Order: sequence, then structure tokens, then C-alpha cells
Amino acid sequence: MSQARKQGFLNGEVLNIPNLLSFLRIALVPVFLWLLLNEMFLSAIFVLMVAGITDFLDGYLARKLNQMTKLGKVLDPVADRLYIFATLLALSITGHIPWWLAALVIARDLLMLISLPALVSLGYSTLPVHYLGKASTFALLYSFPLLLMGKIFVEAQFILLPLAWAFALWGVALYWWSGFVYLWHLILLWRQERGNSSNLLDNKGGGLNG
Repeated sequence: MSQARKQGFLNGEVLNIPNLLSFLRIALVPVFLWLLLNEMFLSAIFVLMVAGITDFLDGYLARKLNQMTKLGKVLDPVADRLYIFATLLALSITGHIPWWLAALVIARDLLMLISLPALVSLGYSTLPVHYLGKASTFALLYSFPLLLMGKIFVEAQFILLPLAWAFALWGVALYWWSGFVYLWHLILLWRQERGNSSNLLDNKGGGLNG
């Protein structure tokens, strides 16, 4: 590693408080998964609460301390997806949710993954975050604690479980909707790039003819 890159690394491009909080949140995913698989739901909710607090703090501190980095923008959605996948995997294995729910969420992300090479070929690493994507992640991440609380507080299941499933189903629907929106943006970028290439060739042809 060159001296300049090492200096940038140490000066906050990677090692800063918001990124360290994101790393902590990601490091807690295996703990969260283990607790769910062993049906230690109260402890799992506590870990999820800690993760939620770090999620708020890393965004707040990144803006407050002017430490917003490209890595931080990647770590945040990665952490969210890891918690969603861990929950879906564990609750599917233990039989608390049907497999089709997990399959719907994973299939959407596989679709996004397949479209990534096309996005990169257009010169983009990611597309701007859409409010539908944020809303779907919010709904999914809120549905799981409610579902777990319904397993703990059996007397309140008649309230908690319908709320949990409402958030989950709306979350999945919005998740797919946001996926189609991202794909449409990708198509528009491709059309724009194709149009720019055609105009460039026309201009070159005009110049040669002149």
C-alpha cells in the first residue's frame, strides 16, 4: 500500500466512527443468526435493537462529522440486507415463516445482481437509492421484531402477528416494486447511452461528409 493510500485509509476513508459502527453492525449478524436458530428470540430482539441504534448513529455521525464516504454508503444497505437474509433464513429453517417468503426476497436480489454487469458497463457502480427501496427495507425490518415478539408474548399474538405479516407482505411487495423501478432506470440509462453513441456517430459522419 502506497503512503498516500495508507494516509487516506487512516485519515477516515475507511477508519472513521460511522464506518466502524457499520462494521460492528455487520459483525453482529452471525450472533443474531445463531440466536434465531436457537429460538432465543428475546436476545435476538436485543441484538436487533443494538443494530438499529448503530444504524441511526452511523448516519447521524457521518453527516455531523462530515465523514460520509463511498464505503459507508455501501456498508449501510449491505448490513440491512444481511439482517433481512439472516432473519428469513433462520425463521424458514425453524418453520416460523414459509419458505416462499424467503424465496421472494432472495429472488428479487438475485435479479438485481444479474443486472449489475449491465449497470457497470454503463459506467455506474450503483443507482441512486429510491424511496421505495427505503420503504420496503423499513417495512421488512419492522416486521421481524413484531413477529419475534409474537412468539415471546403469546397473549398478544392476536395483535402482533397480523401487524407483523402486514409489514412483511407490504415490504415484499414494495421490495419488488423498487426492483422494477431500478430496472426501468437501467433501461433508460441504456437508451440514453445508445442515443449518445448514435449522435456521436452521426456527428462524425457529418464531419467526414463535410
